[in-house]
Amino acid sequence: MTDKNSHKQHIEHITWNEQHIATIIRSNFLPDETTFVTPDHYYQQTGFVVYPKDGVIKRHAHLPLQRHLIGTQEALLVRKGKVEIDLFAMDKSPLGTWTLEQGDLILLVAGGHGMRCLEDTVLLEIKQGPYTGLVEKEHF
Repeated sequence: MTDKNSHKQHIEHITWNEQHIATIIRSNFLPDETTFVTPDHYYQQTGFVVYPKDGVIKRHAHLPLQRHLIGTQEALLVRKGKVEIDLFAMDKSPLGTWTLEQGDLILLVAGGHGMRCLEDTVLLEIKQGPYTGLVEKEHF
């Protein structure tokens, strides 16, 4: 069974005034049991689903379910390179800077963010989309 205390070394939840801003999952986090790192009420769930050798996922299709979403949550996986990411609170005040390396994942839930690439970098971005063409970002 996964030691829940070891999660603290590999998963960091960043909050501001009880508002979840982001979660960083380090590349070396590898649970031995299914572990979701986001609560059920989030628009985008993130977790590790663990199966034993010869485990089977029954074939299936997802039914067309309409969901109402407000805002855009995104996940960024550093496939190659290294970045510094600045995170900002809901009031745009700075929360700090974190370094993400190859294999690290960040879930951006609320607040703001900006990044600097410290090396040639490839990010895999997963978000609700596509962008609508409307004003969806506020630069500050």
